[in-house]
Amino acid sequence: MNSSIRVLAIALTVVGLSACKTKQTPAAPTDPVDVPADTSGAQTGTTNNDPSLDFGPTGLERNPCLMARTVKFDLDRTEISGEFDAMIGCHAKFLTMNAGYKLTLGGNADERGTREYNLGLGERRNNAVMDVLKAKGASGSQIEGVSYGEEQPTCTESNDSCWANNRRVEFSYSK
Repeated sequence: MNSSIRVLAIALTVVGLSACKTKQTPAAPTDPVDVPADTSGAQTGTTNNDPSLDFGPTGLERNPCLMARTVKFDLDRTEISGEFDAMIGCHAKFLTMNAGYKLTLGGNADERGTREYNLGLGERRNNAVMDVLKAKGASGSQIEGVSYGEEQPTCTESNDSCWANNRRVEFSYSK
């Protein structure tokens, strides 16, 4: 009887463990730059009528990762947070697929610091974004940086939340 209880306990354990197993499906790519292109949309940069895969000229108004056009920075910093990596990659891909477009990077700082310091900080932030764009394949001849320092705030209150919104590089396209 002791061995039959042991066999029953082992069987219940095996059944319990196999019931806990879940089927795992592979994750979809999260970086839109890594999504394979469908040749049916090669002329326009659009794939399967999915706006998130549109890297043609209409993608600037349709593709969510191209519609995002602001990189934010920490106080007195020029390092780009990983959260902006995919977005910058989308813009690099757009530039490689649309040679007729130019991108202006507008570097901004919050109101703290001298005018000269903030202009320099805006320029260093532009350069950081430009370096990542070029590393991801964009042509440097399509990109220009302009530093606005503290002169173009999006928020005029004097508090941490407002200052955080003003520490940014904005993307602006022209043809």
